[in-house]
Amino acid sequence: MRIIKLKKDNLFPFLEVISEEADLWAPVKKGDKHVFKVVDDFSQIEMNSTRTILPPRKIFLPPAFDMFSVSEEGYKEDFSHITKKIFFGIHPCDIHGLLILDNFYKQAYLDPYYLEARKNTLILGLSCWPDEYCFAKSTNTHIIEEGFDLFFTDLKDFFLVWIGSSQGDDLVRLKPELFDEKLTDKNIQTYINWQTERDKAYKWDLNFTAMPDLMELKYGDPLWEKLGGACLACGSCTNVCPTCGCYNIMDKQFLGGKDGKIMRHWDACTLEEYSEVAGGENFRKKRSDRLKLWYTHKLQAFISKYGKPSCVGCGRCIVACPVDINVRTVGKALLGEEEDAFWIRLNKEVTK
Repeated sequence: MRIIKLKKDNLFPFLEVISEEADLWAPVKKGDKHVFKVVDDFSQIEMNSTRTILPPRKIFLPPAFDMFSVSEEGYKEDFSHITKKIFFGIHPCDIHGLLILDNFYKQAYLDPYYLEARKNTLILGLSCWPDEYCFAKSTNTHIIEEGFDLFFTDLKDFFLVWIGSSQGDDLVRLKPELFDEKLTDKNIQTYINWQTERDKAYKWDLNFTAMPDLMELKYGDPLWEKLGGACLACGSCTNVCPTCGCYNIMDKQFLGGKDGKIMRHWDACTLEEYSEVAGGENFRKKRSDRLKLWYTHKLQAFISKYGKPSCVGCGRCIVACPVDINVRTVGKALLGEEEDAFWIRLNKEVTK
């Protein structure tokens, strides 16, 4: 993997050249938060953003899109939501999230909608600095070695740029004079110092190695009933998670009854209707059962199959849940530790 240097002043000229034939998506400010959106004005790009409200998967599989159009002639696949994109500013944890989705959607049944969108999107990652919600070091997703075309590490006066694919190399070749192939000892030391300080900046960690066994040992623990009693079943945690892939399919008939479309939209295993089957039977009607399923997948099942958790430490679930049910509080509860969380305080009040 080749590493080159880019002056800060050369970033926007580079983005302008490479985005002439593709939409450039990047993090921008929305109130006091950040979102990914198409940008024409590069000055809108937030170079020091933390997490976006929704993860990158919304770019590849929008919250709702048409899968097929239906007419008297039959079904026709609809890939109209897929365009050529360049995705700039994705942090390492979110790139790991895409790698997890790659595994998920390449299983026995390939998902053409995700895979086609992935094929048409170039990934330009960007380094970040952890805040009080981030725990990517615990999941070992604070660094990234694959899954990107270019990766930019921001070292104040310049970027170090990792070239991760032949497509990334092609992008550099569009404007090679903007880059410097020669790295000095001072440049390298600056990077070492940055990496050391960044790693120290993580404010807390979680023992993910213990999670699979703890999920098994505490599968029948009263903890899940306590969580279920506090959970609002709103689906916020699943909507913001970079690795959730649940969806539903809906037939929509147009007036006249001849033509229609088949739509796909995000769904969540934490919602009551998701587990309902024909006849109205629901095998996970209780919120505690649905929460247990979600955390089993994140902290146990995915690890047993792929060797790593289906959690990338982005902190979105911590920010999103109004009652403090998230990977940090649940993980620490499984470890026998206690956080100052709303659901814990609520259960103490109930038992008084």
